[in-house]
Formats: sequence, C-alpha cells, structure tokens
Amino acid sequence: MNAVTEFLHWAQHDRNRSPHTIARYRAVLDQLTEPLSATIEDIETWWATRYHMAPATRQNELACLRAFYKWATRFDHRPDDPTRRLDAPAVDNAFPRPIGRTDLQRALDACDEREAPDLRRALALGAYGGLRVSEAASLDWADVDLDKRLLYVRGKGRKERLAGISPRLLDEILPAATGNVVTAGGPTYGADTLQRRVNRHLDRLGIDATFHKLRARYVTQGIADTGDIYAVARAVGWASVETAKHYAALSDDALHRIAAAASR
Repeated sequence: MNAVTEFLHWAQHDRNRSPHTIARYRAVLDQLTEPLSATIEDIETWWATRYHMAPATRQNELACLRAFYKWATRFDHRPDDPTRRLDAPAVDNAFPRPIGRTDLQRALDACDEREAPDLRRALALGAYGGLRVSEAASLDWADVDLDKRLLYVRGKGRKERLAGISPRLLDEILPAATGNVVTAGGPTYGADTLQRRVNRHLDRLGIDATFHKLRARYVTQGIADTGDIYAVARAVGWASVETAKHYAALSDDALHRIAAAASR
C-alpha cells in the first residue's frame, strides 16, 4: 500500500471523512508526481500553477495537501511539511445570496412540468429542510420520524443531527416509501450527480442559483423568524455559529428600518 492509499484509508476509517472529502483528497494529491517525497521547491512549483484558480479553490487544495502532510509527519513517513512556506489565499467575504421565493416556486413547478418528482423532492429538502446536497441524496426513509416530524441527518464527518419537518416539507416528500427519499425507493444518486441535475434544472429556467442557495434560504428564513442563530447553526450542522452570523446580516430588520428612516 503506497502512502497516498494508506492516508486515504486512514482518513476514511479513522477520521470518518466523507466519500466526497476522500475524492477531493485524491484529486489534489494526484496532481503531484510523488507527494510523499515532494520537496518545498516541488510544492511551490505546483502552487505557482494554481494562481489562475479561484481563491476558494486554492484554499481548499492547500488544506487537502496539509491534511496529507500532517498525517505523514505524525506517522513518521517524513520529517517535515513542505507546504509550510505557503499562505492560504484570502477569500472574499461576500454575503450569501439565497434563492428567492418566486424563483423557488418556479423551480418546483417546472419539476412537475418535466415530470421529475425526484428533483422536486431534492429541491424541497434543500430549501425547506436545510440539507446539503450529499445529505439530501442519501436520505433514507428509515431516517424520517413521521410521528415526531424529525429528520435524522448524517452530515459532514458522519455526524448525526436532527432537523424538523415542516408541513410544507412533509407534503413535498410524501407519500412515504421505503429506501431513498429523493428517488422514492429507487437507486440512490451520488451527491455530484444530484447537484448537477439540480443546477442544470435551475440554469435551464434562467435562475441564478445552485443547490447551496436553497440551503441558504433555509438558514436566512430560520434566523429571520426565530432570531436564534445558535439553533439554526445546529439545525444545519455547523460546528461554529460564525458562519450563521454571516447569514444573520441578511435577516436584520434593522437594515430596513435604517433605510426607511433615511428616506423620510
């Protein structure tokens, strides 16, 4: 077993990293000829080829490499981290832009026109359940408690959390079946496949949104109605409330009061 394979096995079985994260580690490490023996100069040469990429992409790639070298030094596969002279690029602190109510309804209605109930259920799980695309794709009816109106969601790091089921969401995912929720008991979509299907659906309608913006709507509406960023952060599986605070700015009625006052 070579070092990369050993690292991926450890990340999956010891660190409980998701299949998506494992695939991302592999994709980044495959860009290097011999990652375990790479020198500082090798890494900096590779890094120079990434300058044209978006800052968020470069930041993620560097994090993947550092996870590998942290493992390699911890288990004595090499004495140092060759990424130590690199700085992660700053990512623009742009406010999230959730899908609007009108566009969401258009997207849902278009699923009926296309006879694509699986897409409609996926959209609903993102917008009304706050699920990530990978969580929506893998949700099983065994994880739905109809009596308590709760979803048992397995998120990042295979951590389980609870999410409420609103009457609207319940209407969207019923009738209950066995097996996968999105496909009504059919074969389970991979997260990438479902994300592509949803994003293509939105793009065909001229809606500037992605699956992530469905989840953003859940967050902003939840904060606006409850004012409880801690509860919303727990509901969507965020370990820190700092991310939720970023969304709270969109829900601040004070902004509208200030604007109204300035207009008088």
